[in-house]
Amino acid sequence: MSARASEWDKYLLGAVLFTALLIGGGTASGLYTDTLIEIIAFVSAAVVLSRTSTQTIRGSTLWLLFMAVALVVLQIVPLPAGLFAGLRPEVLLGAPWLFDQTRFISLGVGRTIECLLYVTASAAFFLGVMRLRSDQVYRLLPFFFMGVICNGLAGAIQYSLSDNIAIEGLLPFTINAGLFANGNHFSALLFVSIPFVVYYCLFRGYLLSGAIGLIALLLLLLAAGSRAGVLIGLATTVVSFIFLSARSRISGFSAFALFVVLSVYGMGAWSTIEAKDLDPVFGRAEFARTTVAGIKENWVTGVGFGNFQKAYQIYEKEGMIFRAYVNHAHNEYLEITFEGGVIAAILMVLYLLFLLTTFVRIDRESFQKAAFLSVTFLLVHSLVDYPLRTAALAMTFAYMNAIIFHRGIAERMSQKPELVEVDHNGDKLLVPVGASPKA
Repeated sequence: MSARASEWDKYLLGAVLFTALLIGGGTASGLYTDTLIEIIAFVSAAVVLSRTSTQTIRGSTLWLLFMAVALVVLQIVPLPAGLFAGLRPEVLLGAPWLFDQTRFISLGVGRTIECLLYVTASAAFFLGVMRLRSDQVYRLLPFFFMGVICNGLAGAIQYSLSDNIAIEGLLPFTINAGLFANGNHFSALLFVSIPFVVYYCLFRGYLLSGAIGLIALLLLLLAAGSRAGVLIGLATTVVSFIFLSARSRISGFSAFALFVVLSVYGMGAWSTIEAKDLDPVFGRAEFARTTVAGIKENWVTGVGFGNFQKAYQIYEKEGMIFRAYVNHAHNEYLEITFEGGVIAAILMVLYLLFLLTTFVRIDRESFQKAAFLSVTFLLVHSLVDYPLRTAALAMTFAYMNAIIFHRGIAERMSQKPELVEVDHNGDKLLVPVGASPKA
């Protein structure tokens, strides 16, 4: 593949990531912005995957992706009605398809098809990034930072004008925080960025700009007011410095400054949490209990991806029915299991095991370690929310995973640097590619 073609591939996939961060902050179904992102992702990935590449993808990665997509497809295939006997309550059997002898696993085929496009677009983007050279994967990071900066600027303007400002009419969803409909998801984007800001501080030499960016991210997290966001943001910062600085040198002054910043931020986070009114009855614990009740009666097949809201209502207690309805479990793992059944749960476990085993092999590459931290904290946030249901964070998640599982990055660290001959003050010197000769 020519160098010019490779540059175009970087810009194509970078445009997907940047576009997703700009307009992919909605959580409702049927948004034309999500459809636009999916189209761009499919086209860009098709162009990249159609070209020859020296980068290979592990067979286990491909199989895991294939099984995930196949599970969604299976839910919209008409199956003999006899297979469902005793597997789910009669009220959830659904109407027959053409003949009385056939049924779909999915309670709502249209919503499952929408989820299928969503998943395959993210998978296509992931595979496209995996086919890039390792240096091109790294050069996608500025596109991510540009998207974060745009969201941060939008959030700063909103919080400076009012405590509760909503922007309507600009996108097909109401913008409540940054460019997101959900303040918690905006917070998720902010703390996912922290490991890479720390990486730039420690290993790329951008100490001042990185410190300014880190402080801005922490202040925006406090302004957003997400309980999970402020806690995970604080944990992300502390762990990132400890984890990534294991092989770098930090002066005593920098360590002291970090301690002061984290102390002030910790006090602010505590004040934010104390100011919140927690509802011990109608909250995430109740959502989880009701979802688990649904899983117990539909654990074999699930109810179909995208159909949580329809099936959840059947298991709600009468005293928990209010004007505001529950649209998500606020626990990604429970919701996916409810929608996809035991197979979905097994695939999640396989992914987590694969993630951990891959991490053992990337202990020398700080760029991959930063991506691992971002993915880990996003997975932690999924215990109390549904961040991956937004296209912006889904594409971010795909990019971070591509960094972790990319073979070329790890192989580059295990190889000796390529040397080139340069002329320095009349002398011929051998220096690594991209480095400058020192006087």
